[in-house]
Amino acid sequence: MREGMKMGRNLGFNLDAEPLSHSPGSHVEWNESYYFAFYSKEQEFGAVTRLGFKPNKNEGMTFFLIFLPDGSVAVHQATEKIGSSNYPKEPRVNGMVHCRNEDGSWNYRFSGNMMLLKNPHDLLRIREQPTLISSVQKAEMNLKFTPINSVYEYSSHMTAESRELGKKAGDAHWEQIAKVKGDVALGDHSFKLLNVLGQRDHTHGLRDWTGIGSWLYYVVWFSEKLAANPAAIISDDGKVSTGGFIFENGRNIPITKIKVLDQQFSGEIFPVSSKLELLDVDGCTHIISGKAGPAVPIPFSDEKGQTSILTQSFGTFEMDGVSGGYGTFETLRAKRTSH
Repeated sequence: MREGMKMGRNLGFNLDAEPLSHSPGSHVEWNESYYFAFYSKEQEFGAVTRLGFKPNKNEGMTFFLIFLPDGSVAVHQATEKIGSSNYPKEPRVNGMVHCRNEDGSWNYRFSGNMMLLKNPHDLLRIREQPTLISSVQKAEMNLKFTPINSVYEYSSHMTAESRELGKKAGDAHWEQIAKVKGDVALGDHSFKLLNVLGQRDHTHGLRDWTGIGSWLYYVVWFSEKLAANPAAIISDDGKVSTGGFIFENGRNIPITKIKVLDQQFSGEIFPVSSKLELLDVDGCTHIISGKAGPAVPIPFSDEKGQTSILTQSFGTFEMDGVSGGYGTFETLRAKRTSH
C-alpha cells in the first residue's frame, strides 16, 4: 500500500519519514486524509481543500473552498467510489488532485464547477433552499508547493494522554509549511500566486467526527521565519489533547501544552475569536490570539444521528506582541442532543 520511498533530490527532505499512504486498519471508518491551505494577504484571497479516503468503504471525498475578497465563498463537495487508480498511488477525487513529487514538493490541481455563496453560512441550508446559490462557475487550479521546513509529525511529540485522546482524530499527523505559486481561476476571476505561504497536512487512522466534544486547529503564518500551528482536541469532560509546533528560524519547536484562555462563537458554531496559552518544549510560554473571518460550515453525521459542524475560516493573529499573523481558523463543534 505504500509507494517506494525516496530522498527529495532537490529539497533535501526524507520521504521515508512520511509514507504517502498506509495499510488501512480494521475499522470500517478508518480514514486517510490530505489537506492543503494557502492565503494571499495582498489579494485577500485563499483556499482550503481536503481529500479523505475510507478504503474499507471504497469511498473517497473532497471539499474545496475558495475565499474571495468580497467575503463570498466558492464551494465544491463530492464523494465517489475509489479504486487502485486513485488511491493510494495519487490522491484524487472528482477533479481534485494532490500529487507528491520525487523531490518532496507537491502539485495541487483542480478542474470542475463550484457553487458561489454570497453568505458562507448558507452552506448548511442550500439543500432546503437551493436559491441561496448565487451561481455555478467553472474553476481551475494549478499550484506548486515548495516546502520551507522539515515535515513535523504530531504524535511523536505528544504525551501518552494526549495521544490517546488524539486518536479520535487519527493515529499520525504530518504538517509542512511551503511557498506556493501558480494560478487559480474562478469564472471571470483569475489569481496569480507568487510565493505566498501555505501549509499541508496528512493524517491516517480513525476520524471520529461526532465523538469529539470540540477541536481547534490553526495554521498561522507571520513570515517565512515565524509560524505557529496549535491544535487541540477538547473532550466533553474538559480533557485536552495538545498537538502542534512553532516554526522559528528554520526550527520546528514542539508545543507541549495548550490552555484555552478564551473562545467566542456566534450561534454556538461559527468562530469569532480565540486566545490560547502555548507552552513549548523549551519551556517558553506564548500567548496567541486570533479573530476569524467568514466561516464555512461543513456538517458530519453518524449512524446514531449525532452531528458535528466543522468550520473552515481564515483569520488574523497576534503572538507574543507580534501582529500581522494570518492563516486558517478551523474549529469542530459537536451538536449534542439533550435527553
